Amino acid sequence: MEVFKNIQIKVSAFWHSWLMDNVADATSTLRSGLFRSARLKLTGFYLLVLIVFSLVLTLSLRSLAGRAFDRAGAGDRGMVQRIFNDYYSVPIDPNNFNTFQSNQNANVHHDLDKDVIIINAIAIVVGGIVSYWYAGRTLRPIEEAHETQARFAADASHELRTPLAALRVENEVFLHQKNSKLSEARDLIKSNLEEVQRLENLASNLLSLTQYGQTSLTLSPTDLHAVIAAALENASKAAKNKRISLDNTVHANALVLGQADSLIQLVGIILDNAVKYSPAKSTVHIDGVKNDSRYHLSIRDEGDGINEDDLPFIFDRLFRGDKSRNSRTPGYGLGLSLAHEIVRANQATITARNYPSGGAQFVVSFAVAKDK
Repeated sequence: MEVFKNIQIKVSAFWHSWLMDNVADATSTLRSGLFRSARLKLTGFYLLVLIVFSLVLTLSLRSLAGRAFDRAGAGDRGMVQRIFNDYYSVPIDPNNFNTFQSNQNANVHHDLDKDVIIINAIAIVVGGIVSYWYAGRTLRPIEEAHETQARFAADASHELRTPLAALRVENEVFLHQKNSKLSEARDLIKSNLEEVQRLENLASNLLSLTQYGQTSLTLSPTDLHAVIAAALENASKAAKNKRISLDNTVHANALVLGQADSLIQLVGIILDNAVKYSPAKSTVHIDGVKNDSRYHLSIRDEGDGINEDDLPFIFDRLFRGDKSRNSRTPGYGLGLSLAHEIVRANQATITARNYPSGGAQFVVSFAVAKDK
C-alpha cells in the first residue's frame, strides 16, 4: 500500500508539473505576442510624432527660404535692369527678363520641394529604426518585471500544488483502505502536519519577501558576533543531525551597520543553506574580515558547490538549481532570494561563488559602524 501511495504521489506531481510547464509556455507565448504588439504600437506613436515634427520644421524652413529667395529675386531684378540701362545702354525686354526670372524661381522652388521630400523620407526611415529601438528599450523594464512576476506566480502556484497534491493523494489512499490501523492514521496525520508546515513556511517566506521589499529598516551599530551566535543556536540542531561542525572565527565586538533581528534571519538562511548542501561529517566555516570601511562576512561549506550556470540566478525567487531538485534537499528556493532582500534592506551586498578548494561561499559586505 505504501508503494502504491508513493506511485500515486509521484504521478500526481508529474502531472501537475507537466500541466504547469505547458501553461507557462502558452502564457509566455501570449505575453511575447502582447509585448511585440505593444512595441509596434509604441513605435508607430513615436514615428508619428517624429513625422509631424519633421514636416512642421521642414515645411516652415521651406516657406521661409522660398519667401527670402522671392524677395531677393525682386530686388535683383530691378538692380540688373538699372545696370544694363545705366552702364551698357542696352535695352532689356521686360517680358523676356521676367520670364527668365520666373523660370529660375520655379527651378529653385522645385529644388526646395525635392529637398523637403528627401529630408522627410530620410527622417521616416531613420526615425522608424530609432523609434523601434527606443520603444523596445522603453518596454524592456516593464516586460522584464512582468516576466519576473509571471514566473514567480507560476512557480509559487507549482510549489503550492505539490504539497496540496500530496495531502490529497495520501488522504484518498487512506480512505480507500478497508482495514485501517490506528498507527497508520497517526502516520497519515503526522505526514499531513509536515505538509501543512511546509505550506506555512512557504507562506511565511513569501510574506517576508514582500515586507522586506516594501519597508525600510532602521539601521544601527550591531554586534555581528552576537548575531552569528544567535543564528548558530538555531542551526545547531540540523548541523548536529548531519554531524557537521560549525566553525565560527568572527571576533567579538565586530560592529556593523544593520538591524539585529533581520541579520539573525539573514545569517540563519545562509547557514541553513550551507548545512543543507554539506556532506555529513564536514565543516561550515564562518569568517569575518574588516577592510577599510567594510566588514566582509564569509560563510562557506564543503559540499559540491553551485553549478556555474546557476550562479547568476541563485538569488531569484523560487529558483532551485538542477542539483538541488530532489527529495533529499527540501526547500522552495525562497531562502536566498529572501537573504538578498534582507541584505538590500540593510544597505549591504551579497555575492556567491565556488570556493577554490570546494564548496559554496557566500560573502556579505556590511558598512562598518562606529562604537555604540
